[in-house]
Amino acid sequence: MSDVLEVLPVGEVEPVARVYGQPLEQMPLDLYIPPDALAIMLDAFEGPLDLLLYMIRRANIDILDIPMAPLTRQYLDYVEAMRASNLELAADYLVMAAMLIEIKSRMLLPRPKLGEGDDAEDPRAELVRRLMEYEQMKLAGQNLNAMPQAEREFFWVETLVEKSLLVRQPEVSVDDLKEAWMAVVRQAGLKKHHQIGREELSVREHMGIILRALQAKGGFVQFETLFDPEMGVPGLVVHFIAMLELGREKLIEITQTEAFQPIYVRVHQGGTESGQESA
Repeated sequence: MSDVLEVLPVGEVEPVARVYGQPLEQMPLDLYIPPDALAIMLDAFEGPLDLLLYMIRRANIDILDIPMAPLTRQYLDYVEAMRASNLELAADYLVMAAMLIEIKSRMLLPRPKLGEGDDAEDPRAELVRRLMEYEQMKLAGQNLNAMPQAEREFFWVETLVEKSLLVRQPEVSVDDLKEAWMAVVRQAGLKKHHQIGREELSVREHMGIILRALQAKGGFVQFETLFDPEMGVPGLVVHFIAMLELGREKLIEITQTEAFQPIYVRVHQGGTESGQESA
């Protein structure tokens, strides 16, 4: 492969750069801005409807009675100016230009005669409807934008909460309560009475006994201490039912410091007074 050496004609200086295909023979003395490198758009529109609405409001025209001839002419002038600078942007506006020309042409044609009481359809009706809907949505968007927004008018404040300071005692499970009750029953089975007789037991009476026992012991005792094996199995059953009834009525609380630990019974806030009245 042989190297090809380009030989410049005698007296011709190699350009330092080329701008738009034209040679630049010397470096610019200051900041060089090529022609048409900077374009300033004073008015920015979000679409054809936005442009039409701007023209109508600027000319103080009634939106229900739009003069199509001057509006179409102004719109086409703006589209031509856009095509001269940005053809891709102007393409979105060509459909609206065709629609305006069609409406203008239909208004120049004679309208057919209709019967009495019938109104001729206005060719501008669809355009007016779209402009009014767009104006409503634009005003709604401006109202939403005027509302305070996070990271613009205000900032969120975050605080760190030490969760380890919140001590939550585990709830007593049904299985743990069952095991504690079976231990009481087994202990009572060691001291059976062989006397046969009918004994009437009152759940309300045992509820009062439990509340009084809690009050006497400071309102917080271990579960097993509230059961006396001398009561026998029937008495223990009624005593246990009374404890469950007190728990259901929110007069006592059955708690546990942690899983698989002893169960404790304590008086609920205001539970002692109401329990004594019920007893």
